[in-house]
Amino acid sequence: MKAILALEDGTIFAGHSCTGQGEARGEVLFSTDMSGYQHILHDPAYYGKMVCLTYPLIGNCGVTLEDIHASRLHCPALIMKECCAKPSNWQARESLPAYLARHGVMGLEGIDTRALTRYLRMHGTMRGIISTAALAPEELVAQAKALPAADASTLMSAVSPASPYLWTANGPVPAKMDNDLPQWPDAPGKARVLVYDYGTTWDSMQQLENQGLAILAVPPLFPVEKVQALAPSGILLSSGPGDPAMLTDAVTIIRELCATYPVAGLGLGHQLLALALGGRTYKLKFGHHGANHPVRNERTGKIAFYAQHHDFCADIAGVGALETTHVNLNDMTLEGLQHTSKPIFSIQYQPEACPEPDAQQYFYTRFSSMLKTGHIH
Repeated sequence: MKAILALEDGTIFAGHSCTGQGEARGEVLFSTDMSGYQHILHDPAYYGKMVCLTYPLIGNCGVTLEDIHASRLHCPALIMKECCAKPSNWQARESLPAYLARHGVMGLEGIDTRALTRYLRMHGTMRGIISTAALAPEELVAQAKALPAADASTLMSAVSPASPYLWTANGPVPAKMDNDLPQWPDAPGKARVLVYDYGTTWDSMQQLENQGLAILAVPPLFPVEKVQALAPSGILLSSGPGDPAMLTDAVTIIRELCATYPVAGLGLGHQLLALALGGRTYKLKFGHHGANHPVRNERTGKIAFYAQHHDFCADIAGVGALETTHVNLNDMTLEGLQHTSKPIFSIQYQPEACPEPDAQQYFYTRFSSMLKTGHIH
């Protein structure tokens, strides 16, 4: 079935749908991931993003139950050179086209993904529409131009919890409430971490659980007064979608938390933490999206490759209380920060996706140690 990708600047790419009739709208970006398409589909950071995968053949492993990391898909469309409809994998339960169609995600294939990637790299990410409707390309371009800019508060509310929950070995469980206050899990002797969930991943929560922590997750604007009543050992600010500079209420809350508690941030949480402590954020031209971004630890000089799925970056230049701990070697942008005198630190990248075990555990073991000792090691 013929389908068209229309970008807001008038550029048209013609291909065909591997998921039947439909339409998808959102910001078009590219990712250099050669595999891990299920992680992309499930990651809340990709909410509202139509992702062009640069690797030419996608879906040959099919869809496995082991790689389902969320209760729903967040990415509205995948753009591929070729999508495999007959996977070869003993663990596969379904083909990628069938999985996308069942969840209402558009699959566009047959376009020159290298040309689209080069175009986005030169001109930056932009809004677009994928449609199988028999409309004139000019009409689809007009619709793409009319798409509203993404509102960070709307994005965050779409992927964050409405009420507190506990994270257990079996996944999320609604928290019991007492006088409008969520109750901690019955876990004597465990450090208690309060997670501000802006759109976290199940992988990240599982890594925290592996550290032997008692985990209570709360909505993005959970009041500081209730945090004080809960008396956590520390705070984790999760990853998520959107422009951090628009989330001023969240920044205000974080600023108050930093005065009292050990705080760590991941992804969007890292950016919000930088804003709360006096830094700034800005949008990258085409973002960092892929599994092979080299990141250098400025304290040790060690380099590791990490997955990154973000469009915005933090800048802490001139903020005397903060120091840079990690940088991206592709463009020397900030990937990690630390407070010079308080137990506060954060990273931009996704540590759980690193193939090197020590680097994969670095953030979570450091955070767990900080909760137990009150100091960063």
